[in-house]
Amino acid sequence: MTLDGLQGDMDDMDLDEDKIDEAVLALLRLTLHDGRRAWKGFDWDSMDRLHKKGWISDPVGKARSVAFTDEGLQRSERLLEQFFGKGSDQAP
Repeated sequence: MTLDGLQGDMDDMDLDEDKIDEAVLALLRLTLHDGRRAWKGFDWDSMDRLHKKGWISDPVGKARSVAFTDEGLQRSERLLEQFFGKGSDQAP
């Protein structure tokens, strides 16, 4: 399947952006370094929404990482455990 085909499939889906943002925030936590920084390697729209929600610093710029806000750092830890923790059978 081509990338164009994949995009077409995603356009037909009704996706919950809040759930996507929570998953991205949890996965950003896996790249935590220097106390509160995370490597920015996710979809720009999601990263921009995380910034607008006040969970990360502005992702626009040449820096290869973003900083978690205090709320974003706490939320990312909780979501990482909720989504991916062993023994965590609860749906988010």
